[in-house]
Amino acid sequence: MNKTVERIKKTNRTGTAHDDFNEPEEHKYQHIFETLKDSILSGKHRPGSRLPSEAELVRRFGVCRVTAAKAIKNLQQLGLVERRVGSGTYVKPRAGNISRLFGLLIPELGLTEIFEPICHGMAGFPFASRNSLLWGQSIGLNEPKEQIAEELCQQYISERVSGVFFAPLELLPRMEEVNRRIAAMLDRARIPVVLLDRCFLPYPDRSKYDLVGIDNRRTAFAAAEHLIRTGARKIAFLGKPFSAQTVDARIAGYREALLAHGLNRDGDLVFRCDPEDEQQIGRIMKRHRPDAFLCANDLTAANLMRTLIALGIRIPQVTKVVGIDDVKYASLLPIPLTTQHQPCLDLGRVAMSTMIDRLENPDLPIRDISLGCRLVVRKSCGAQSDS
Repeated sequence: MNKTVERIKKTNRTGTAHDDFNEPEEHKYQHIFETLKDSILSGKHRPGSRLPSEAELVRRFGVCRVTAAKAIKNLQQLGLVERRVGSGTYVKPRAGNISRLFGLLIPELGLTEIFEPICHGMAGFPFASRNSLLWGQSIGLNEPKEQIAEELCQQYISERVSGVFFAPLELLPRMEEVNRRIAAMLDRARIPVVLLDRCFLPYPDRSKYDLVGIDNRRTAFAAAEHLIRTGARKIAFLGKPFSAQTVDARIAGYREALLAHGLNRDGDLVFRCDPEDEQQIGRIMKRHRPDAFLCANDLTAANLMRTLIALGIRIPQVTKVVGIDDVKYASLLPIPLTTQHQPCLDLGRVAMSTMIDRLENPDLPIRDISLGCRLVVRKSCGAQSDS
C-alpha cells in the first residue's frame, strides 16, 4: 500500500490528517498534491468539477495558505486543473480520445545526460498514453549535427506531427543560422514548438516560442555564493566557446553574486576555452591563481578536474570546482562533484503540459517557464558532503 493511501486512512471525520500538524511544510505540500492528483486521475474529481478552495485545503490538511497554493499551482503546471478568476479551481476537461504525435528535435540527446530524463518526464505526463513521442536518432560526437537536425526536422514535417520539442543546437559556429532555419521550416508547416533548456536567439532577443528550462541566473548565483561561503575569494567561471545563451545567463548570475559580496573590484574571471587544454588551463592558474571555478555544466567541470589533476593541482585544497546539472557520473568522479541538480523529470512534465496548453489555447502569450535547482554538496568544493 503506498504512503498516500496509508495517510488517507489516518484522517479523521473532518478530513484532517492526525499527524500532518507535525510534518515539515514540504511533506504537507506533497501530501496535498498527491491526494488531489490521485482523486483527479481516479475520476473522483471529474473533468469540470470544482476542487476545494485554498481555504478549505488549509482547514482540511492543517497547513498554511502558501503550502495549499503551491500544491494547486503544481497541479496547474501539469495541466490537470485550471483557475478561473473569481470562481475557483476546476479539473481541466480532457481532450477526449485525441491522439497526438510529437517530435523530439534534440541534437544532444545522446551526448548529454539531461535530455533523456527530460524526455522520460514527458512520457510520464498524466494522460501521456494518448500521446506518442518520436525520439529521432542520437547524433555522435563527430557527426554533422546541423545536417542531421535539419533532416530530422523535415522528417517530422513529412509525418505531420502535432508539435515539436526543440533543444536548439549549440557549440557550433553556425548554430544560430541553422536554428533559425529549422524554426522557419516548422513555422511554414504550422507546427507548434516548445523550446527545451534554451532560446536560440542572443539575449535580449526572444523567439516566439514557449520555453521550459531552469532559472539559469539564479542557479549560478546560488552556486557562486556557496563557493564564497566555503571561503573562496577569487572565483573563475569556465565555459566553452559558442555555448548557448543559458551560459550567458549563468555568467550573469555568477557576476551578480560576486558583486553582492564585493569580490569583483578587479574584474571577474570569465574564460571561454576548452577545459581539456592543459596549456590554457595552466596559464589561467599561473596568471590568475583562482581559488575556485564555477563551470558552465558538469561535463566542463569533469574535464577541468581531469586537467587540473594532470597539472598536479589539488582539488579542493588549491582550487575548488562546482558544476551545474548533477549528471549521473557527478558523484562517481575521482573527486565527487558539487553541483546544482536539474529537476529533469519535472522539466519534461512541464514541457508536455506547456505543449498541450499551446495546442488547446494557441492565443496564449508566449511564456518562459523556469524551474529552480537544488545544490548538491560533495567533496570538490571542500565543504561537508551531502552524498
